[in-house]
Amino acid sequence: MKNRQIALDHLGETEAAALLVDGRLQDFLIDTDQPRPGTIYRATATRPLKGQGGMFVTTPDGPGFLRQVKGLSPGQPILCQVTGYAEPGKALPVTARLLFKSRYAIVTPEAPGLNISRSIRDDDRRDALLEIAHEEMAGSDMGLILRSSCAEADADDIAEDIRAMHSMAQAVLADATGDAELLAEGDGPHALAWREWVEPAEIATQSGSFEALGVLDQLDELGSDLVRLGSGAMYIEPTRALIAVDVNTGGDTSPAAGLKVNLAAAKELPRQLRLRGLGGQITLDLAPMVKKDRRAFESALRTAFKADHVETALVGWTPLGHFELQRKRDRLPLKGRLA
Repeated sequence: MKNRQIALDHLGETEAAALLVDGRLQDFLIDTDQPRPGTIYRATATRPLKGQGGMFVTTPDGPGFLRQVKGLSPGQPILCQVTGYAEPGKALPVTARLLFKSRYAIVTPEAPGLNISRSIRDDDRRDALLEIAHEEMAGSDMGLILRSSCAEADADDIAEDIRAMHSMAQAVLADATGDAELLAEGDGPHALAWREWVEPAEIATQSGSFEALGVLDQLDELGSDLVRLGSGAMYIEPTRALIAVDVNTGGDTSPAAGLKVNLAAAKELPRQLRLRGLGGQITLDLAPMVKKDRRAFESALRTAFKADHVETALVGWTPLGHFELQRKRDRLPLKGRLA
């Protein structure tokens, strides 16, 4: 069994959380002064953006951009939720489809129905979870999703989580009229760690745990564009337009060197993007390999990103032989924020 550790600490005055597996940093969350994803506002619609099917809204933290505008007119109050971080100079991305998400339960006001995570396959367990869901959501027209973390969780904990999210949803929906206002703040790093890192782990909460567990040294390595891959390497370089990833074989000149380092890059790339907080358009300039090896590379890349929780689309090959991805910006870039 792998040794998992979660450290809840601070960098200076900034709240942060680290997940390590066998001593190796797998995920890192750090707070920001921007509105957190998950934050819910009562906003005011301002003006539609013709040709793009969206509308600008006013929030207490600045302008937001909403894509779903059917039936919405300027001046109308609307409940909306932050979905990610804004690019420099752009409005906050928001949605009118609210989600009230916790460790075990997601309440969905706009999507009725009771659903169990498909990863829970035991029929008896699914029946037991449905019984809890029916009991706690009785008489409600809201929807509910029970997450994969419910597979071995205590029934009382699941029920308590459902009640908390349902009560929060009711309170927010009842406050839909009035001027622009912050109604619910998104989760910070420590709350996100509890919500998302659900597998068994040792938890360190004392001050200085980052240094004691070697987190700070591994964060220092993320300040470099270079990622070692055995005898080869990849360079991850953010530009204004996209993230450029250059993979090379280094000193290995064997016939299989290209495929070998490309497979290693595919396996490591999700972790590096996650830790560095990088998203948007990503272009891979891979080491030379014959075209028949592309399928093996695509399979390795698909497997690697399947285990990553950040939404990433594998777009495909360009005429120049590059491979492109599109990744959701659910974090801010880490580089430059650790001083």
